[in-house]
Amino acid sequence: MDTDTDSPMGMAMMHLGDAQTGATILCCNCGAPIDGTSSAGALCYDCIKSTIDVSQGIPREGVMHLCRDCDRWLLPPSSWVSATLESRELLSLCLKRLRNLGKVRIIDAKFIWTEPHSRRIRLRITVQDSVADGVLLQQSFEVVYVVAYQQCKECQKSYTANVWRAAVQLRQKVTHKRTFLLLEQLILKHQAHRDTINIKEERDGIDFYFAQKNQAEAFISFLKSVVPINVLSSRHLISADTHTGSKSYKFSYSAEIVPICRDDLVALPMKLAKSIGNISPLVICHKIGTSVNFLDPNTMQTADVSAEVYWRAPFMPLAGASQLVEFIVMDIETTGKRKGKWLLSEAIVARASDLGVNDTTFFARTHFGNILHPGDSVMGYLIAGGNYNSDLFDAIEDSRAYGSTVPDVVLVKKHYPNRRKNKKRNWKLKRMVKDDPENALPKQADQDRNEAEYEAFLRDVEEDEELRAALALYKNSKPRNQDPDAMSVADTEMTMGEGDDEDGPKIDMDELLDDMEELHIERQRKDGNAAILGI
Repeated sequence: MDTDTDSPMGMAMMHLGDAQTGATILCCNCGAPIDGTSSAGALCYDCIKSTIDVSQGIPREGVMHLCRDCDRWLLPPSSWVSATLESRELLSLCLKRLRNLGKVRIIDAKFIWTEPHSRRIRLRITVQDSVADGVLLQQSFEVVYVVAYQQCKECQKSYTANVWRAAVQLRQKVTHKRTFLLLEQLILKHQAHRDTINIKEERDGIDFYFAQKNQAEAFISFLKSVVPINVLSSRHLISADTHTGSKSYKFSYSAEIVPICRDDLVALPMKLAKSIGNISPLVICHKIGTSVNFLDPNTMQTADVSAEVYWRAPFMPLAGASQLVEFIVMDIETTGKRKGKWLLSEAIVARASDLGVNDTTFFARTHFGNILHPGDSVMGYLIAGGNYNSDLFDAIEDSRAYGSTVPDVVLVKKHYPNRRKNKKRNWKLKRMVKDDPENALPKQADQDRNEAEYEAFLRDVEEDEELRAALALYKNSKPRNQDPDAMSVADTEMTMGEGDDEDGPKIDMDELLDDMEELHIERQRKDGNAAILGI
């Protein structure tokens, strides 16, 4: 019985001894009982939080410098970083601007919403640090940054004269700007002009200015990948240091585009025609890419001439798009020969101006017979009775092999005469912002010609699916009544009304992209209206 009563008594005394090993003391500040073996400075946890500040030395205010021209933020001492509001990049940049933040451990950091026009950036930062052996203290605090405006060096140079180090002078010796309109869209789609500090429009082309030589060389590489060009380079000595031997240059690149455009009538040199597949020397240009693509409408044979081959012995086209004549299809019959989307057909055509005047008709072979019907209008070149001041064309006519094969008419494309000149479209193309030469305001005749060329380019975009695939077309959601010179986006709204050709080419809405700039402006407008209404 003694054994039964002594055993629990020993256990109770053992637990009592263990409980008495922990020393309990009072907090020196508030008198709360705490564990003396684990307390820091004889303070309870509440007093530690109220008396010790682990974020001491970290500033609560700061200044962030923003360049309003390029929307980049300053990273001292001289770097500029692109970052949007409330982005990870901007958060990292704000944390780097805080002193003594590396002495503590960052647990969390996030933005606090502020008014967009307040020019303030607020952060809530949570840090953690050790205040004693085994004791960690975590605190949260807010930091407010004031957004100050400061121009970066690149933007400062853009407002001064002669700051460029490399210039690309793009030229094409033709009387129109159809190739430049296509090239402009390709540059915008691939953002090839993002490094330019200035773009100036000249009479025969466009000048692109860059701050660095490698940027100009990258732009030249892009041009070579989209159009056939010939590049010449030169450099001009700006300054030289005789002590160190260092020199500073300005570099100029002259890029000349092949003077052959889409739908041009071309007479090839016979030697060249035989070397590229024995194609007929009288062809039309149906596409411009890294090389010039020619098509024989009588046989649907195609051939390519690279820029290197062309510039060895350059030649000019016989006729351009401005010399196209409208014909009316009187009768058409297919031959059954097909090549891709083309169908070789034989047609009887008459000039539209001859209808009701005479009965003159012409026989022609065409490669787009699959979309032609009797009564349709087509555009082509009238070779019969024409006088072409070209030695190459004279050689073709005097040749035994090709003299008898010269057609009277060469048909190029289908025409939609009932389509209004300035019809409104539901799509648009963006335009580059270019500086015009000083004191060189375009005349009314030049403005009318530029509008006619741009309208012809828009119609080519509507009619050619392959051309649309290479461009970026945007949905047009703007009101109709707008100043056409308000910005560099060409409005081309399309609404089918009375008198429009319903059989004309149309662009599906699925092929169009959303204009993010307009969506951003629309969102800001809605947010502003909601703020005014107190929503």
